[in-house]
Order: sequence, then C-alpha cells, then structure tokens
Amino acid sequence: MEKKFRKIGILSSGGDAPGMSAAIKSVTCSAISRGVEVVGILGGYSGLINNRLRPLTKNDVSGIISLGGTYLYSDRCDEFKTEEGMAKAIETCKKNNIDGIIAIGGDGTFRGATDLSVRGIPCIGLPGTIDNDITATDTTIGFDTAMNTVLDLCDRLRDTSESHARCTVVEVMGRNAGYIAIETGIALNAIGVALQEVPFDKEALFKRMIEMREQGRRSFIVIVAEGLGTAFAEALTKEIEEKTGIESRFNRPAHIVRGGIPTLRDRVLASVMGDKAVDLLLQGQSDVVICSRNNQIVATDIKYALIVDRMYKNKLKPGDLDAFTPEQIEEMKALCEERKAYFVDMCDIANTIGC
Repeated sequence: MEKKFRKIGILSSGGDAPGMSAAIKSVTCSAISRGVEVVGILGGYSGLINNRLRPLTKNDVSGIISLGGTYLYSDRCDEFKTEEGMAKAIETCKKNNIDGIIAIGGDGTFRGATDLSVRGIPCIGLPGTIDNDITATDTTIGFDTAMNTVLDLCDRLRDTSESHARCTVVEVMGRNAGYIAIETGIALNAIGVALQEVPFDKEALFKRMIEMREQGRRSFIVIVAEGLGTAFAEALTKEIEEKTGIESRFNRPAHIVRGGIPTLRDRVLASVMGDKAVDLLLQGQSDVVICSRNNQIVATDIKYALIVDRMYKNKLKPGDLDAFTPEQIEEMKALCEERKAYFVDMCDIANTIGC
C-alpha cells in the first residue's frame, strides 16, 4: 500500500556547494504544490538528531535560489553513524510527523539516507558537491559554479602573471577527483594540468614552457588537483623555476571555490533534480539518488551508487558486490571505465592544445 505523505523534511549535509539552496527551494515549492508540508532540518543529520527544525513555506524560500552555500546549513555528524544517533534521528521524525526526507550532499550523506530508509524513513538523495566525484552521476550540484569560480580567479591571476612574466601554479579543490582541474585547465589554456587520474610528465611541461618563453610567451598558468597532496603543487612551483628559469608563484584558492552565487547550470540542475526527488518520493520510491546520466535525470539505487563509487575509487570491500547481479556488476565496470577514459581523453586534449 502506497504511503500517504503529509510532511517531508529536507537537509543538506557534508561539504556545502553552490546550488544547494536552489535545490531546497525546488523541493519546498514542489512538495507544497502537491499538498505536502515541508520542514527544513538545520545543520544536516546533526539537526535531525537534535530536533533543529524550521517549517518552510513558498514565501520562505522564494528568494534563496541565488544564494551560495546552503540555506539550511551543514555539518559533519559522527553521532549519526551510531545506533544511538540513528535512534534519536528516527525519534525526531516520528515526533514531528516527518514521513520522508530528501537529503542533499555526497557519499556520506547517501550512506545516512540509506541507513534511514532501511529503518522505515523513506529517503531520496540529491548529489550536491563541487568535486563532481559521485560516479553514478555525470554532474553534481555545485560543480559548474566551482569551475566558473576557478576560471574567474585564474583569469585575474593571469593578469598579474603577464605583467611580471611569471608562471602561476594554482592548486584547485576537488578532493581526490580531478574534474575541476582538468576542465578549468582546458578552459584557461593552462600550459599544464596535473591530477592523480593520469600520470603527469613534468619534463614535458618544462620543455613546453622553455619553448614558449623563447617564442615570446610571458605568462603561464599550471593547474594542479588537490588530490595529488598538499606538497605537490608547492614543490612543482619551485621545480618549474629551477628547471626553466621562469619566475613562479604558488596559489591555493581553497574554500573560496566553494562559495559564490550559483551559475545558471547549477540552478537548473538543482531545480530539476529537486522536483524529480519530490515526485518519486510521493510515488513511494525510496533509497535512491537522483542522477544526471546522458542528459537525462534518472533515479539510481543508493546502494548501487555507493558501490560503483567504491569500485571506481578502488575501495571495494569483501562482499560489496554480493547483492548485485552479474549484469549490474558489468554495468558498474563499464561506468568506471567510462570515467577513466574521460580523464585520459581530456588530458590528451589539454596537452595537445595547452600553450
């Protein structure tokens, strides 16, 4: 028998990302338009444990689509990983008549959502992270804005690099994924892009830079993904200066990349995904994450999304694949190969056209 939804909760958890507020607005308006009340959970799963709730109306969220960060705030909650914390969260739902939850965030958020789902609180996840490191979806909420922020910052850095005939090495966020690095590197016409997914040829970089300087090139931008480690970019900066004779500077924008007004693409993606999540939740679906695949918005089982993510990141544990059919496992492998091929192809493009 299909569950009747009277009230749903919405939360954002983990690292904040531009577009989360747009998703909150979309979920709120979509649910209210379908006759369902909405309550905002403040501070992610911590807020659910501690009963920090705020009823939401269309008027409350009408102006938040352009806000950066997250309107409902965020937190990383270790207590929620315990049975005691989970029990408190479920009690909050029961006490406030919350029939289901839509959770915005990354893989940690989805693990929390699936834990609630199996305990009787239907949940649907929305992928919100600037890193774009959720393997099951082509694009995450916040990724496009983060790239445009890096683009703007590096265009400004190029101005001063050109004035002083320097190279600027920029380390960009992305956790262990190189999506921000490779796409901004191409868009910036970086002389080099270094990320952990594809081997980086430093000697080839030095040679290109020397050749371009001899041809009259004054400034250079090199993009480094933070996944290579905190010391890599700084060491590379010193090595560039030593090997090429080109004065070099290091820059780490860090959390600046997380902030700012969301782009059109992130606002649209968040809005469409939010509406889809409400639609599926009210239809009775649960324990799924809304994904963008081949320009289509689709629902993917959260457990599938988590395991294919582990497979791609070489973090599979014994027994992880036991619940899946051979066909599903082959599908996962194909998706992982697709992601790997993307980085190889994009790095080849970056090396070919970078100058």
